[in-house]
Amino acid sequence: MVGVAQRPRQWRTSRDGGERSDPASAHPRYRGRVRLVIARCSVDYAGRLSAHLPVATRLLVVKADGSVLVHADSLSYKPLNWMSPPATLIVAEPEPEQAEVGVVEVWRVAQAKTADLLVISIHEILHDSTHDLGTDPGLQKDGVEADLQRLLAEQVELVEPGATLIRREYMTAIGPVDLLVRGADGRTIAVEMKRRGEIDGVEQLTRYLELLNRDPHLAPVEGVFAAQEIKPQARRLAEDRGIHCLLLDYEAMRGITRENTLF
Repeated sequence: MVGVAQRPRQWRTSRDGGERSDPASAHPRYRGRVRLVIARCSVDYAGRLSAHLPVATRLLVVKADGSVLVHADSLSYKPLNWMSPPATLIVAEPEPEQAEVGVVEVWRVAQAKTADLLVISIHEILHDSTHDLGTDPGLQKDGVEADLQRLLAEQVELVEPGATLIRREYMTAIGPVDLLVRGADGRTIAVEMKRRGEIDGVEQLTRYLELLNRDPHLAPVEGVFAAQEIKPQARRLAEDRGIHCLLLDYEAMRGITRENTLF
């Protein structure tokens, strides 16, 4: 059996780099690392409410950010129960009455800022490993407004056949218009784009148009509201104000075609 406690050990979790505690009582194996344990266990939670999970095989995660999570093979990413950092995790041998029912190790996770307590009674450890994940670069989203702006600037004919780009991020007194475009007949077109087009985006473009039309070198300036999805209320408002709506197909703009798919 892997990872059964021989004596109580304690460490304090934190957001800034893993576990902290008195070095004499901390287990150095887990300091600043992610621990993954698959175990048969029961879980009891006491805090704003009480909850109990009967004995079953679950995944226990002690993360380097200090959180402790209890997962089952369901509910996708959502844990059955968890404790957010900062928290103190104490791993101890079971009391005699617990040992009689097969408990081999007890985790007590106490929230440092509240009185919340998570007690994990482990009956059997099937897997126990630790991993240093290093520094995560963070989520890099694809298809954000900057990507849409760059692609539409490169494919400005989607705004109007024969159109040419004047400038990206054309500055006004209240902020930059995403694209300023010259129509085939010489008209000036201001393009504001969003991933999801809503009323506030139409209002934003309306304010830009009011300022741009004060410039005799640009006026008259027309507006195009471009987005991957435009809400019906936003479309109605845009049309009432003489603003053209343009739906953007991000994958098509990237040259991706889907064949033989249901969606």
